[in-house]
Amino acid sequence: MTQQRFPLSCIRRGIALGSLVTLGLAVSASAQALTVISFGGASGDAMQKAYYGPFMEETGISLTPGDYNGELSRIRAMVETGNVSWDLVEMESPELVRGCFEGLFEPIDWQRLGLGNVLIDAAFDECGVGTFVWSTVLAYNADALDTAPTSWSDFWDVEQFPGTRGLRRGAKYTLEFALMADGVAADEVYEVLRTDEGVDRAFAKLDELKDHIQWWEAGAQPPQWLVAGDVAMTSSYNGRIAAAQEEGSNLEIVWNESIYDLDYWAIVAGSDHVDDAYAFIEFASQPENQAVYSSEIPYGPVHPDAIAQLDDAQARRMPTHEENMAGALAIDTSFWVDHGEELEQRFSAWAAR
Repeated sequence: MTQQRFPLSCIRRGIALGSLVTLGLAVSASAQALTVISFGGASGDAMQKAYYGPFMEETGISLTPGDYNGELSRIRAMVETGNVSWDLVEMESPELVRGCFEGLFEPIDWQRLGLGNVLIDAAFDECGVGTFVWSTVLAYNADALDTAPTSWSDFWDVEQFPGTRGLRRGAKYTLEFALMADGVAADEVYEVLRTDEGVDRAFAKLDELKDHIQWWEAGAQPPQWLVAGDVAMTSSYNGRIAAAQEEGSNLEIVWNESIYDLDYWAIVAGSDHVDDAYAFIEFASQPENQAVYSSEIPYGPVHPDAIAQLDDAQARRMPTHEENMAGALAIDTSFWVDHGEELEQRFSAWAAR
């Protein structure tokens, strides 16, 4: 693939020439800023340090960050009404594929982006550019438990491990964890879940735990609840637990039977800042910038050269470390694209009972 470093390299040449700075970048800076929407929290803080601030400093492009909870409906409403106020959004893989099918995102021109084939294979998508690998894990407060849990089977065992459980309010991840708690091997979960009997089995397993569950909806809630003693253990995004560990909380992660996925950058269809969006994606995909991000929050970089810039202790905290991948499950994006809507509806009805 021919590498054309169009957006960022052109901007760099413009910065090097004073007259072009005045005539070009000053106009860009005075116009409406590039709006970049992420899931916020500790990840958003890491993006500010690794990407947002350095990108504006290097390119002169104004950038306005924001956050959301992954609602595809908000993006759909913008595109359908032609009132697009977001330019670049962080997307989880099932929503990315669904939104791409609906025409909500610009198809990625990989030659225009100028990254060649240097990223990991999973980072390449029709409408998205992978930016990091993350995991949903079992987490617990080591100060609150006499014995450490090692699996979702332990998570369901309220006799040996008494206390409230935290789970994400939604079918995705929750159904997979229920099946693993019921003895389904990680590499067989989606085979089972593709059958009516498998779905019934997952919900039956959830029935066993329902009275002990406290549902979370924001990524910041699980570590807060663990620290406060509101739950004995919980599902959580690994980076949120790592952030709490950095603050001195004695929280631990069980990597066994975790579920990992990528988040992607996607350009909203109808954006007025497509060139700036490409420049930002290229900047955020450079190994030195990805290494800064991953050193702030342990989500695995998609540029292999970034790993070499992390020390051993940092590398071992990544979902992509070989020890952490043992027993882990890759999310089946196609499954959730095909069945997500019906399963989320069934889950909502079940949870409301």
